[in-house]
Amino acid sequence: MQRSLLIFTFFAAAFAPVAGQASPAATADYFHAVARFFSLPSNEVSILSEWEIPTDEIPVVLFIARRSGVSPEALVALRRDGQSWSVLATRYGVGSAALHVPVPDDAHVGALDRVYDGYRSIPVERWSTIRLTHDEVVGMVNVRLISQSLGLPVARVIGEAGTSGSHVALYERLKG
Repeated sequence: MQRSLLIFTFFAAAFAPVAGQASPAATADYFHAVARFFSLPSNEVSILSEWEIPTDEIPVVLFIARRSGVSPEALVALRRDGQSWSVLATRYGVGSAALHVPVPDDAHVGALDRVYDGYRSIPVERWSTIRLTHDEVVGMVNVRLISQSLGLPVARVIGEAGTSGSHVALYERLKG
């Protein structure tokens, strides 16, 4: 009896969603959006999901790979070795200018406030001096992806980005 309870508890914990974790259906929808955004077959995005990187970093892999000419496999290997997206984006010439997504000056940009303060206060030709954090790179790529995939204004996506816990959950909520 006690052994059965232990086995049941293990399986319940193993298959229960973690707080903030997206459902398999939401993740599948997000992967379809990523595939459409990058004009890739869905199975290629699914393969990336097997490489043990966070789901909302998959578009970052593809964005930097496409902009830099570096293979997604190489980027994932570097990321798994501990390199941040801010370091990788800078190393491969995908700076803050390439990541910029226009929003109205009065838009609430939440966690991206520091970045947009830089965009607003520095002339465009000097945007390369804006250093982004790892999370800001992930946020900027996902805001672009979600906005364009759902046909929503960037300001709305950015304004709600901090309320869902993950970009997958944000995509699913805004899609609904």
